[in-house]
Amino acid sequence: MEENISGFRERGSWGDIVEHGERITAALREADADDPYREAYEEWDDWRPKTHERLSEDVNEKTAEQASVGEGEGEKEGKDADDDLQTAGERLTESYEKLEDDDTQGAVEKWNESIGHVARAADTAGRKALRKVENTVYKNVMTQVAPYYFDNELVSANIQRSRGEDDEFVFEVQVNDDDLRDDVREVLHEYEDDLERWHVDTEKETDAATAAEGVEVPEEAEEAKHSTN
Repeated sequence: MEENISGFRERGSWGDIVEHGERITAALREADADDPYREAYEEWDDWRPKTHERLSEDVNEKTAEQASVGEGEGEKEGKDADDDLQTAGERLTESYEKLEDDDTQGAVEKWNESIGHVARAADTAGRKALRKVENTVYKNVMTQVAPYYFDNELVSANIQRSRGEDDEFVFEVQVNDDDLRDDVREVLHEYEDDLERWHVDTEKETDAATAAEGVEVPEEAEEAKHSTN
């Protein structure tokens, strides 16, 4: 793993990239980032690459979804454009009824509510149309010329293929909270130290067993040695 001003970077195979994402996620969890940033943490955990996924398909799809425009007020309340237009018509009718009763103030209030629902309906319809365009653009255009990226209040990340190397990738992750970044850095360094010690201990166990006449090499140690060479 490389560390620079932009974040924590890993270069390697798809397995290396997946493992990098897993370590970042585990470090965030150990730093208690999943408490104050629960929603952002879950979004990141969902987007990060998985072993069974493919960059051009699964990560592409998730990148397009994450990059699309957010929900408007109407959508957040579970209302579509038709619902708001119907309500707008009802408020307009109520406004006329208020005028007939010489309730000018009430008529204006209902008229304003009607305009509000019309505006919200237009916003909802516009967002849906924009998402369709965005989804097509990100899937078929942007991901061809730019890295696959993720961004929220907790994490900013991007993945791209190494130039000229179909089987090598670069995955860079930035923790946006300064304090959390320091905590995550410490945890990641602990992971690397533990991994290095494990490699050294495995080599010693293997060499000692090989040198002892009539003693077979422990199966798990031999497998570990081959898997890390």
